[in-house]
Amino acid sequence: MIPAVFNWSGGKDSAMALWTVLQEGRFEVRYLLTTLNREYARVSMHGVRETLLDQQAASLGIPLKKVWLPPDTTMESYDATLHETLHELSGEGIHTAIFGDIFLEDLRNYREKALAKVGWQADFPLWNRTTKALANEVIKSGFKAVLVCVDGKRLEAEFAGRMYDVALLKDLPEGVDPCGENGEFHTFVFDGPPLKTPVTFEKGEVVERAGFYFCDLKSVPSAHALEL
Repeated sequence: MIPAVFNWSGGKDSAMALWTVLQEGRFEVRYLLTTLNREYARVSMHGVRETLLDQQAASLGIPLKKVWLPPDTTMESYDATLHETLHELSGEGIHTAIFGDIFLEDLRNYREKALAKVGWQADFPLWNRTTKALANEVIKSGFKAVLVCVDGKRLEAEFAGRMYDVALLKDLPEGVDPCGENGEFHTFVFDGPPLKTPVTFEKGEVVERAGFYFCDLKSVPSAHALEL
């Protein structure tokens, strides 16, 4: 198998892509690679707490490699920090990064060019999948996720904190991608095929920052987890 790192966001597409890779058996996923905000100890863009990310990795049984970014990071500093991490991983014989992207050509091109600069290559196991069919497959396969970040320009605040299920798909306004591939929303996966045990949490408040609505999730022992 080809040694690789998996770029893990903690969301449903990441989980589906990882499960696909594990089933295919072409890659040996050595690490989950995640970028976090250094100031708040939360996953970049998704806003998920580091403690919940740690629980996901523990349930998946794959070591987590954290890339810490300052809150005011630029694309230049992001690339420099990421390249430093990739150079470190190259020393372990890893030269492949796996992503859960589906159809954004510009993002794929950016990733491939950035990786090529350090002698790496990219793999996209969900590439060009029809997002409507993929969304239903995610749900039917047993993945359970909650919306943790919503773009206020595309969705109302009430969508933050909702379960990613058939009812949610029916409620999405016209023009909103069912997988949120255009950034309309981001999710946190707490159960599903690759996870050995569910990640337990309770919902906190919904807050607005820079036009985005975030549902805060707090880690709790399984015996005290609230019903969703």
